[in-house]
Amino acid sequence: MTTLELFFDLVFVFALTQVTALVAGDLTARGCLRGLVLLGLLWWAWTAFAWLGNVARADEGAVRAALVGSMGLLFVFALAVPGAWADQGGSPSAALVLAVTYTLVRYLHVSVYAVAAGQDRELRRQVTRLALVGLAPASALIVGAIVGGPWQTPLWALGLVVDYGGVYLAGSEGWRVRSAGHFAERHGLIVLIALGESLVAIGVGVADLPLTWWVIAAATAGVSVVVALWWTYFDVGALVAERRLEQAEGDERTRLARDSFTYLHFPMIVGIVALAVGLKKTLTQVADSGAYQLADPLKPIPAALLTGGIAVYLLAHVAFRRRNVGSWNLMRVGVALALVAATPAAREVPAIVSVSVVAIVLVGLVGAEWVRYREVRRRVRG
Repeated sequence: MTTLELFFDLVFVFALTQVTALVAGDLTARGCLRGLVLLGLLWWAWTAFAWLGNVARADEGAVRAALVGSMGLLFVFALAVPGAWADQGGSPSAALVLAVTYTLVRYLHVSVYAVAAGQDRELRRQVTRLALVGLAPASALIVGAIVGGPWQTPLWALGLVVDYGGVYLAGSEGWRVRSAGHFAERHGLIVLIALGESLVAIGVGVADLPLTWWVIAAATAGVSVVVALWWTYFDVGALVAERRLEQAEGDERTRLARDSFTYLHFPMIVGIVALAVGLKKTLTQVADSGAYQLADPLKPIPAALLTGGIAVYLLAHVAFRRRNVGSWNLMRVGVALALVAATPAAREVPAIVSVSVVAIVLVGLVGAEWVRYREVRRRVRG
């Protein structure tokens, strides 16, 4: 992995922060859907360059120029996020800037990918298909930005579905994963970045508010949740996935990379961002004694984001494991379902109790897996 790729990821960090703030400012089903659409666009742009950087040096020649140019465009994209919807104080111009910058990033990527493909006819054929598939979502984004109003979000969501579905239906033959280690490391790093953003959300949630023992307790519980999520990915799962990708060859490796990393890592990121919003609102509620009582429960959307975000993350892990080694992790399925079932209860008990219980459950999951899979873990990490 090159330093330029790490530098590129910093823009993604800023964009994630902007999306988190957008959802936190509109805690409705509508706001969550908008955040999901924006995350989908950002993820597709990021993972596209993960594939490109795997077939050509990211810090040399045309690829370097494309990465630097895309950094600037994605930074403008992120700046446009708060004003992307007129009914949240935005403007059609911000929505159009967002749509155009995303489209430019996509076609800058495709253009450089065609150069990097060189004489590889199968890869060039897939890059051409990618360019053609991208026409429909780009059109939907731009038309949605121009039309605005109630049509904007459905058009953007439609463009996203066409983009994801079109690339999948185009097949995997021709795409290349030349370094399994690099590909797995890039996706592991982006999970780490998203987890880091959730830690930032905890700090932002109590910024400029009094630091009490209750705040310290809630923050400790929140950090424990994030650490547990880190453990569930990096302790064993990431290592097994990387080795499985290294063992695969040819089109099997490409399909595995597409399914396990490009598609199944997206719900992991969605779950982490949802959790970040839930933690931010929880900490704000515990710290802001002027607006809330300590005994106040979470409102429905923050409660659902707190528990549901973790559930989505864990279920994505279950699918990740299933795709890589063909087995199910029923313990994680059970915890995910239990968290979803506990969401109504989170709307009845104090916010600090909710986050503390979630932390205890996740730490318990980590401990139970450590005991149950201790021998397997020792062999994998050894």
